Amino acid sequence: MVCLGNICRSPTAHGVMEKLIYDKGLSSDIHVDSAGTGDWYIGESPDSRAVAAATSRGYDISQQTARQVQVADFARFDYILAMDRTNLKDLKALSPQSFHPKLRLLLEFSDSEHESVPDPYYSGHDGFELVLDLVEAACSQLLDTIVAEQALSVRRG
Repeated sequence: MVCLGNICRSPTAHGVMEKLIYDKGLSSDIHVDSAGTGDWYIGESPDSRAVAAATSRGYDISQQTARQVQVADFARFDYILAMDRTNLKDLKALSPQSFHPKLRLLLEFSDSEHESVPDPYYSGHDGFELVLDLVEAACSQLLDTIVAEQALSVRRG
């Protein structure tokens, strides 16, 4: 999960996806992480507003630490999902061409009218709630896609 600073959208998506994976008993099969294309917040915790919004819906993102996308990530992960077109463009510029098929927008796994997960940093409480709405729907469909593509057996749910 990738956004600009790795303190709002991508840690939220990371936390949502991680809980969905856990709830289906797939933690040993699927690993999720998040990162930012920028380096402004490396080592910092997620934005307190993102933490509060996530907590209110049962997700704990408080222990995450911001990091920047590394070249090794392109080989390590099967899906590299950007929150918006700008970050997708930046990921394409950072990655070798052979890894471009792994790069997608998270909301491609959603029926939302939104193309991108909007940055809530300057938008207040409602912005963080919208991020959660969009991310929950997309992560649910993403997990269904991964389970089907990898022929995984859900063990809980």
